[in-house]
Amino acid sequence: MKNAMHARANPLPDNAPPVLVLPPQALESDEAHDLDKPDSVRQLALGLLFGVAFGFLLQKSGVARYEVLMGQFFLTDFTVIKVMLTAIIVGMAGIFAMRGLGLVKLHVKPTRYASNIAGGLLFGVGLGLLGYCPGTGIAALGQGNLDAIAGIVGLLVGSYLYAETSASVGSRMAKIGSRGRIMLPDLLGMRLVGFIALFVPLLILCLIVTAQLAP
Repeated sequence: MKNAMHARANPLPDNAPPVLVLPPQALESDEAHDLDKPDSVRQLALGLLFGVAFGFLLQKSGVARYEVLMGQFFLTDFTVIKVMLTAIIVGMAGIFAMRGLGLVKLHVKPTRYASNIAGGLLFGVGLGLLGYCPGTGIAALGQGNLDAIAGIVGLLVGSYLYAETSASVGSRMAKIGSRGRIMLPDLLGMRLVGFIALFVPLLILCLIVTAQLAP
């Protein structure tokens, strides 16, 4: 009798794959987790808004021009250094201030020396050959610089090759020099508040000196 009742209650065939039934608490947890996913409508809208603002500022600062970017390599134009120092200062103070207020969460990527060095070298060679990085290349194309098309095509091809090979190559390199999810304050053995209090004024000083020496 029990077997018959069980058969009527479970009409799945004998060869059906097992079905995982989660308790209501787990479902509620998953639903709550979905709200925090970066592909939510709110986050997509914010990403679009800040992306447009970022592209606008890139274009207005001049770093979407080939001669400006290459001028940094030849030490004849320090616009890139000024923009990067300003972005680091504003980003460091802003992100950690919002984190302290509970407005954002940090998703720190693992530090892996071999992967970071290899990626940095590839990025540097590409930037030196093309004259654009991915962000400035998109901004350059938007302002009509057709020479950026080659870089964007290369970016797409490189992204595809990385996606196809990252499972094998990336897994091997990730084990070399893996330090986990650490930040610069952790590496220096400093408290986060002390690190920000020291480095933000130091970077501001570097920006002022750079602006004075290389107007």
